[in-house]
Amino acid sequence: MSVKQEREQALQAWVSETLGRPVVLEPRGGDAGFRRYYNIPDASALLAVDAPPATENTRQFLKVAELLRTCGVAVPQVAAVDIERGFVLVESLGRREFGTELDGDNALVLYGEALFTLLAIAQAPIHSEMLPRFDAAFIRRELGLFVQWFTGPLLGLSLAPEETTLLEATFDRLVDRAVKQTQVMMHRDFHSRNLLVKADNSLGVIDFQDAVVGPVTYDLASLLRDCYVRLPPAEVRRWALAYGDMALDAGIMERISADDFLCDFDWMGLQRHIKVLGIFSRLHLRDGKSNYLPDLPRVIGYVQEVADLYPELQDFAAWFRARVVPACEAQSWYCPQSPFDVDVRSLL
Repeated sequence: MSVKQEREQALQAWVSETLGRPVVLEPRGGDAGFRRYYNIPDASALLAVDAPPATENTRQFLKVAELLRTCGVAVPQVAAVDIERGFVLVESLGRREFGTELDGDNALVLYGEALFTLLAIAQAPIHSEMLPRFDAAFIRRELGLFVQWFTGPLLGLSLAPEETTLLEATFDRLVDRAVKQTQVMMHRDFHSRNLLVKADNSLGVIDFQDAVVGPVTYDLASLLRDCYVRLPPAEVRRWALAYGDMALDAGIMERISADDFLCDFDWMGLQRHIKVLGIFSRLHLRDGKSNYLPDLPRVIGYVQEVADLYPELQDFAAWFRARVVPACEAQSWYCPQSPFDVDVRSLL
């Protein structure tokens, strides 16, 4: 019997004991991490979670959930937990993912809800030591995944010394811009697959256990330049600026020019997408999760789009276009992307 099967049996026995009746769990699938989720027949309001202690921090999940709850963010209530074994019984917020519910008719309402939810997260108190800091060292580790898993192992590129120097200089610019931003509570994966549309059409938030204290534009870039849903670029910038105004009105950050805020937003998103290219490659190569490969072209498009906008990034943009894009186009997973996935222009 595999370790996975052993844990499934143990989780099923624990849930049966907790609920006081025999249950047979139905696998619901996992996420990019190592958590696995199970539906419970005749208890649709609950979800069983296997969070292996070797890779998942259940104590941190509980702490962050409580912090978000006190800020008015809808996160799953915890019905029962076995911290030592990594078993959790939580409220099910349903299966209506933000991304699958999204269309041209409801985009304005859903993104409005998402921005207000993000604003609530950004106003959470961060004076305690509960949340790790998304500092320069943290950001550089994430950027390192680009070479560790994407350019080399996935694309087969060997970088010359001058290419490595170019990447290091680009990464230094991104890090420097990020650490100078206003620092707030950051979900760190605030996108369409981690937002659920509840029965009353309000939004619930999941997969928040890796929250940190970091730049105010990070989660905004995760949402508006989503790795799974591409919005028209003009609306991305319009909504980014709208959120900047909201953050100013809420006292989250000091007033800066619209151009400076958009630059913060763009460069922060570029950092995230460079990191994501490495993470999606690692999920495929190390963890056997190849379902993220079809999303790589969208992320590649974001990298090109942003890098092309700024004179300071032109060397990186030219290198990426000349070396990385052709190597991507030769891969079986690559296909050209449409300009956007959801047309919301007629609504605004």
